[in-house]
Amino acid sequence: MENTTIWSPFHEGEIEVQTRVGVIDEVNQWAPHAIRPVMPAQHQSFFRQLPFVVAAARDNTGAPWATLLVGTPGFVQSQGPQYLEVRSKPLQGDALENSFFADAQIGLLGIELETRRRNRVNGKIAQCDEQGFTLAVEQSFGNCPQYISKRVWHKAGANLKRMQTSNHSRLDDHMKSWISRADTMFIASGHHEPHQKNGRGMDVSHRGGPAGFVKIKGDTSLVLPDYAGNNLFNTIGNLVKDSRVGLLFVEFQHGSMLQITGNAEIDWDSGEISKHPGAKRLINIEITHIVQSDHSLPLRWRAAEGGVRELVLVDKIIESEDVASFVFAPRDKGRLPLFKAGQYLPIELALEGSEVLERTYSLSNQPGEKEYRISVKREPFGLVSRLLHDHLSPGNAILAKAPEGGFVLPQDKDRPIVLVSAGIGITPMVSMLHVLAKQGRQVYFIHGARNGTHRPLVDEVAALAARHSDSVHLSVLYSHPHSKDIEGVDYHRSGRIDASALEQFVPETDAEFYVCGPKSFIADIVFLLTERGVTDEYIHIESFS
Repeated sequence: MENTTIWSPFHEGEIEVQTRVGVIDEVNQWAPHAIRPVMPAQHQSFFRQLPFVVAAARDNTGAPWATLLVGTPGFVQSQGPQYLEVRSKPLQGDALENSFFADAQIGLLGIELETRRRNRVNGKIAQCDEQGFTLAVEQSFGNCPQYISKRVWHKAGANLKRMQTSNHSRLDDHMKSWISRADTMFIASGHHEPHQKNGRGMDVSHRGGPAGFVKIKGDTSLVLPDYAGNNLFNTIGNLVKDSRVGLLFVEFQHGSMLQITGNAEIDWDSGEISKHPGAKRLINIEITHIVQSDHSLPLRWRAAEGGVRELVLVDKIIESEDVASFVFAPRDKGRLPLFKAGQYLPIELALEGSEVLERTYSLSNQPGEKEYRISVKREPFGLVSRLLHDHLSPGNAILAKAPEGGFVLPQDKDRPIVLVSAGIGITPMVSMLHVLAKQGRQVYFIHGARNGTHRPLVDEVAALAARHSDSVHLSVLYSHPHSKDIEGVDYHRSGRIDASALEQFVPETDAEFYVCGPKSFIADIVFLLTERGVTDEYIHIESFS
């Protein structure tokens, strides 16, 4: 499908990095539709339910910092798609105490740790008062749940006697211990080109990994590994143009914050990168100023319930040329937690030594079974997918947490359901189809694959459609069919899922739409659905990098 980019969300630094790592063509296919100059309805609702947001701004010297803004859920309210009202300001002694004023550039991150959902919004303060401020939205976009450690919050009474703020220029032993235990941090950066309106201002994002993933090199030096992500390179794109950076570590149990500002240098290709498993590059940070706020937040967090459980691989099924299904049962013979169709399974794999890699894979089997099934594509440079494909055999065990995720079917059972997927994005859709077929719901299942050797789980879907032909309508498209692939037998049409394919195979627009696949595919489909008059509230997405 051809894409004409009318509005570009990127500035020169982001484009420079995307070009350097060879992803600019891919990103330009989907990002202009996914990064919007207004907030979609789902994001507006999401921010209203949060007890805190992460904020980025600059102090009076121009140094970037990150902090938390807290309040009772509802303290953030959308004023339509273009404005977000925040009834909170930084606490006394915060590095950003005096940084929220009219025309100030602000970056906000809404993150729900218990569900691992997160959305970002950047813009400029339109107005402010003693209670808070109103943000004029310039950029709004979502992020995937990767690397987020799950936590549950609760309110805590303020203890003014224990609250204390102090300023430092070097890390002391307590701070080093704090950082070495952290599995979560937030990073603030910014960039401004006077001649370019879009992509300017401040940005704040989440970074996560195993405890101690941020390495301490000395009293004033930190190393932040940069793992594979969404390829937007908002943070690194900022840093190649403006090396100033802000870090925020939260001590969740006691409600304390460690704010750091300094200067960053990107290590693109040195031998040091190999010392950080999974890292694509390193961000070396020289610290210039530290603000430590002890017991300052009126919130506390604990690790989510539902600990890690050992699962044994009982079957490994080759689904296609590069996809295999892995079927797991609990080693303790107990019952597995129930999951909803569309949810994913967080798993942990241990490397040699102490390194533990966490990944999430959609469950592809029918809910209520005694086993979990995940279907995984082997990525040439994917560390965990290669470990699963090449080294995991029946009888081997992995660690897993309880299934989670919000990409699930609606409670309303009257509207038709449209499942649109591409590639490995079919996995949660298969689980959903099992449920919908049993319910007798009208379902339109449209899937795009490369050809007959790259169509995992389609046979299972076809069997379900054949058994429920009155309610399940299946359409399969091959983008590059082989000569042996028979149109009308193996697939319904050649080409990608475009506007004409949706019109041909999905006559319903008064339906709930579920879209899953690569980010570029999702952006294209969401754009096409919007063009057909489908509103945000009826479009549900799950992206696979």
